[in-house]
Amino acid sequence: MKQVSKTKIIEADTVGYAPTRRTLCAGIAATLVLPFLNKRTRASSLDQLVLYGPPAGPSITLAYAVGKGLLRNVADKVEFKVWRTPDEMRAGLASGSMQAVIMPTTAAANLHTRGLGLKLASVMTNGLLYMVSRNDKIAAFADLEGQSVTVPFPNDTPELVFDAALAHHRMTGKVKVERAGTPIEAVQMLLAGRIDTALLPEPAVSAAIFKASTGGQALHRVIDMQKEWGKVTASTPVMPQAGLALTQNFLDDHPEQATALLAGLARAAVEVNANPAAAASQAASALELPWPVLEASIPYSNLVAIAARDARGPIETLLKAVARRHPDMVGGRMPDASLYL
Repeated sequence: MKQVSKTKIIEADTVGYAPTRRTLCAGIAATLVLPFLNKRTRASSLDQLVLYGPPAGPSITLAYAVGKGLLRNVADKVEFKVWRTPDEMRAGLASGSMQAVIMPTTAAANLHTRGLGLKLASVMTNGLLYMVSRNDKIAAFADLEGQSVTVPFPNDTPELVFDAALAHHRMTGKVKVERAGTPIEAVQMLLAGRIDTALLPEPAVSAAIFKASTGGQALHRVIDMQKEWGKVTASTPVMPQAGLALTQNFLDDHPEQATALLAGLARAAVEVNANPAAAASQAASALELPWPVLEASIPYSNLVAIAARDARGPIETLLKAVARRHPDMVGGRMPDASLYL
């Protein structure tokens, strides 16, 4: 991979939604602001910053921004690492070794409410959940009646969103819900023929379809859960699943670098959506996924970089839906305005 300045991507030892005109304009504005930020931040230069994210869609934006050198005015050296498990992510935040992390918005709310000392800075995806099935006749939720659906991350956001959609369509109890520990496990079950239908996030959806096609099988993307969420909430099909959280220590010590970081990611999100092939080539090594899979996943990942405070309404809609059944997932109570940077 071509290196840009001192910025590089390193891998961790462990582990069809178009951007709106407003999002595109925000990204362009961020691009125009970058030269001015560069003059300000160099006065208090940060030697090194490591960005962390899961092996999922939003991390494509981080890996691309690092690989293309869009964060050179944030620190002398910027790296990207993958976190593999929520426990690893929480431990890194608690120890102070992680300062800038992409995580589920529910996790950010939970950790903030419990006093860990972080703020949700931006939303990095407006939803990336889809139903994948061997049965291409499934086109609507009603077609799932009497079927079995495998859902990863028990009692977490995907299952809770699915349960809410079932309730909305008055189908609770009419679909057999099976559970898988992770999306990778669900993909393996699909490819082995052990299950027919699963709820998956990107890029697991694209990976499953890609691997099935190379093995002479056929899997189909049958239901867009973002659209279903819009029906459940009687609003726009926006599900702010994950965002970038910054620790309070980082914000206190490096406020100008935080501003430059968010501007760089806004520019990166615009470029990633505009050229998925280039973005995939930058991010494939870091996320340990084939570039054709990442390229195919980007148009379905709803990648954005929107200030969290501007997305507070949709975020709170999601958090309230989760808290109704599992208040512990958001820290026992709804977070207040202090969650948002």
